[in-house]
Amino acid sequence: MRVSIHKNISDPKRFKEQLLSWSQQFREVVFLDSNSYPDLYSSFDFVLAADAFTSLQTDYFNAFEDLKQYQQNTKDWLFGYLSYDLKNDIENLESNNFDGLNFPDLFFFQPKKLFLLKGNQLEICYLLFCDDEVEDDFNEINQIEATSFETLNKIEVKQRISKELYVEKVNRMLTHIHQGDMYEANFCMEFYAEKAMINPLEKFQKLNEISQAPFSVFFKNNKNYLLSASPERYLKKNGQTIISQPIKGTSKRFPDSEEDEKSKQFLKSDAKERAENIMITDLVRNDLSHTAKKGSVKVEELCKIYSFLQVHQMISTVTSQLDSQFSVVDVLKTTFPMGSMTGAPKISVMKIIENLEETKRGLYSGAVGYFSPDGDFDFNVVIRSILYNQEKQYVSFSVGSAITSLSIPENEYEECLLKAKAMHEVLR
Repeated sequence: MRVSIHKNISDPKRFKEQLLSWSQQFREVVFLDSNSYPDLYSSFDFVLAADAFTSLQTDYFNAFEDLKQYQQNTKDWLFGYLSYDLKNDIENLESNNFDGLNFPDLFFFQPKKLFLLKGNQLEICYLLFCDDEVEDDFNEINQIEATSFETLNKIEVKQRISKELYVEKVNRMLTHIHQGDMYEANFCMEFYAEKAMINPLEKFQKLNEISQAPFSVFFKNNKNYLLSASPERYLKKNGQTIISQPIKGTSKRFPDSEEDEKSKQFLKSDAKERAENIMITDLVRNDLSHTAKKGSVKVEELCKIYSFLQVHQMISTVTSQLDSQFSVVDVLKTTFPMGSMTGAPKISVMKIIENLEETKRGLYSGAVGYFSPDGDFDFNVVIRSILYNQEKQYVSFSVGSAITSLSIPENEYEECLLKAKAMHEVLR
């Protein structure tokens, strides 16, 4: 089905920029960038898929079954996303909040053109009917000069929930916790701009430069864009092994190394952050057990601190072995949405946050990734991300924090602003 050609790339960083510029001519693009972050489970340094041969676009109704059929029938590389609102396909839930973006609930495509880089080795995989274009494309990519962007109008970013309203809503969540309706909930709020003209590629390059996150994404589906600097892996399948790496716990980075180390150690020993992380790790263990061989769910790392350019994060790693009676899409369906973006117990929390949040989450707190032809997959969590509907000229980014019985609403608000910093900077 595909022709595979190998090339040696002397300057991967430059080639990455040229490839991304070249890809803008296509209607569908997914670019996944690890930014050379040392990740034990990484398969590639970056991947770029472009130009749909076939695609699947649907609302939440029956979405996982449609995806299962598409993946099993195609048995090829597929790239795309699952939006948060697919929760309504799994449980008796709904999404009635305001949606300024109007992205489809699920979108995947089979690319005609695919580039996979590891180290200096590039693999180019084209579908058979267009493999005669490989050399011309490769030469064209290598001739691209640095992209310059025209200056567009300044955009005014507004906040959907004021500080006062945020504090009031968190206090309502604390009441739910004290009543025993839930233990922990991820509560999110939106920042947005209307009549916004941005250059998506320029904004992605800026965001990626200041974050250098291991699960960064540039995504384009016609006029819909996602520019993501996500530090979080949702789920990866490698052979029969399933890997989940939930993040719960954030602290600031500082230029001064002593102060930075202090911030890191504070996060490491913070009882509230550890409690949050352990609760979600437990939820992930439970989610993975639905499709795992008996007794195979393991916590490989608990509450380990990882440092990124903008923040320190507390991350746990949970693995399982897939029971052969389940399909690859079953693994996604039984764990979605990811616990780090919902809370515990999951269904109760999703109802409560739907009532308290002001915006439909859509692709935010969903997942972007790929399936390989042999049924392996890797998906991120869509956080630290800018979403853009070019047609509607609507820009949106959301941030959230975990609310537990130990939460102080004002501190949670400050954590949200810390997470929003990079996106604010990029859009200014």
